Amino acid sequence: MRTACFVDGYNLFYGLLAGTEYKWLDLPALLAHILRIENPDNVLATVSFFTSGVKPSLASRGILSKEAQDSYLRALIAHGVSVTYGRHQLESGKAPRFVDKNTPASRLDQVAIWKLEEKQTDVHIAISMYRLATRQAGLMPRERIQQLVLVSADTDMTPALQALREDFPDLQIGVILPHREGIKRTAPGSLKVYSHWMRHLVPTQELANHQFPTRVPTLKKPAIKPAYW
Repeated sequence: MRTACFVDGYNLFYGLLAGTEYKWLDLPALLAHILRIENPDNVLATVSFFTSGVKPSLASRGILSKEAQDSYLRALIAHGVSVTYGRHQLESGKAPRFVDKNTPASRLDQVAIWKLEEKQTDVHIAISMYRLATRQAGLMPRERIQQLVLVSADTDMTPALQALREDFPDLQIGVILPHREGIKRTAPGSLKVYSHWMRHLVPTQELANHQFPTRVPTLKKPAIKPAYW
């Protein structure tokens, strides 16, 4: 079953990779592995990765964080992954002041904050999935994508999955939650409702088994694993 995967990079990083030594992830190899476990007839056809560029002024390691992201994206592209960029938006705002876990949040007690939000990623993923689905009718049967897989736990994607299920009933829909073992998280039920199958977590051993080599050849200079990764 020819499969196209759509990956929410922000969700993948913070749900699965942050705080681990497995950030230099060979994503296509991992996805192909998971797909084969789900169904031996599954074949990975394409991987689309959606992210926003790091803002050095707000990153924990400044320009090093941006350089690390750039290196990783170059490694993905060298392995046939399509990368689509959104953007970050920084705005001032207010939020309830945190006192302690036993004190409820109150709109009457607010503090000024900076609010950093990733923009356009959800829309880009939804449009890309739907457009790919609509193009299949004009292709030869052997060239058609038969399954779309979302790699995200973001319930904002629920309407997109619902539309795909309703408008393309012959298309299989899968969801891989970027959750690692050892951290308890509730599965997003709305995504499960509109998918044919869902992978709930990615074991640490699978991450360890699917890492890029330290140097990844590209059309220009190699993409090199960041030293602090």
